Amino acid sequence: MDRSIVTHLNASTPFLTDRRAQALCSAIDAAGHVALFVGGCVRNAIMDAPASDIDISTDALPQDVIRICKAAGFRAVPTGIDHGTVTIVVDGAPFEVTTFRRDVATDGRRAVVAFSKDVAEDARRRDFTMNALYADRTGLIIDPLGGLPDARARRVRFIEDAGQRIREDYLRTLRFFRFHAWYANPEEGWDADALDGIAANLDGLNSLSAERVGAEMLKLLAAPEPTAAVCVMEQTGVLGHILPGATSTLVGPLVHLEGLSGATIDPVNRLAAMGGDDVAARLRLSRKMHRQLDSTLENSTSTFGVHALGHAAGAEAGIGALLLRSAMANRVLEPGDVDAVLQGAGTEFPVKSQDIPGLSGAALGARLKALKQLWLASDLTLTKKALLTA
Repeated sequence: MDRSIVTHLNASTPFLTDRRAQALCSAIDAAGHVALFVGGCVRNAIMDAPASDIDISTDALPQDVIRICKAAGFRAVPTGIDHGTVTIVVDGAPFEVTTFRRDVATDGRRAVVAFSKDVAEDARRRDFTMNALYADRTGLIIDPLGGLPDARARRVRFIEDAGQRIREDYLRTLRFFRFHAWYANPEEGWDADALDGIAANLDGLNSLSAERVGAEMLKLLAAPEPTAAVCVMEQTGVLGHILPGATSTLVGPLVHLEGLSGATIDPVNRLAAMGGDDVAARLRLSRKMHRQLDSTLENSTSTFGVHALGHAAGAEAGIGALLLRSAMANRVLEPGDVDAVLQGAGTEFPVKSQDIPGLSGAALGARLKALKQLWLASDLTLTKKALLTA
């Protein structure tokens, strides 16, 4: 097996100090096989980013992993054994252990794989150089494809031929922009080969399910600063392909306002800023997200004051509507606006049915609706007494 060992990870790296992960790797190593930490946990450790899920890769076949781990007293669950993955539970902690693999055939959505003994073959079937990094249980980094400099520079590059990597799984186009949003150093710019490969394979995005596209977009928009990624998605034609009618124009201003106001990052509100046709269906949003998206868009054009905005739209959509309204008007928020929306969301309409004797049915409903509109127009300042005498 080719091991291009470059350097050590910091000894305080979470998966190096996790006794359960260490026990699992030790058991596999002691049986004459190799167990390596792989992917996100190694990448994030190199980048000094928050810890990621601990995944383990090995040259042991799945049935051997099960045998070894059962002998060590661990529980083995064949969660994806046909694809080489076994979940090993050590003292209640689950770890995915996957046998080295190589692609035999791909169709742009899924791959037919064969098991391998070569870590370089396993690395070559991954997407980006920063994800093709491994580490053994002592912290030695194994870098079969030379991805360590990219990880250290926070440079997002496809492994070898970008177009080929994309055609193996077209979701990698969206992952490229997500990884840029979360991990890239802006000073490194954008990899020209990657952008060429993306532009040449736009039609492949049509083969992706709405669920996969939606999941990637929400992860991208949850990044602290996704503006550049969304702008380049638009420039390359990706955004228009997956969300016709969407634009990056208001994303930057909305993100800026989030930062100034201290508002919590909300990918659904950022999605509202992008607009587009039939967004909820194209991204297969949950019912809750769909309601929030519609409410954010509807209330962003209202004339309600900030308290009334929170009551009418609710906390999440109310803040989104506030930010979007300000972004569209190119104005900053007033201090306390976000808190006012939250306060409004928690304020109850003071008039109840029993407060209006003599009316029932449709007449009562119409009266309550009229009074509520007065209350909202006053930015929730009218009292119960004032409303009942209006």
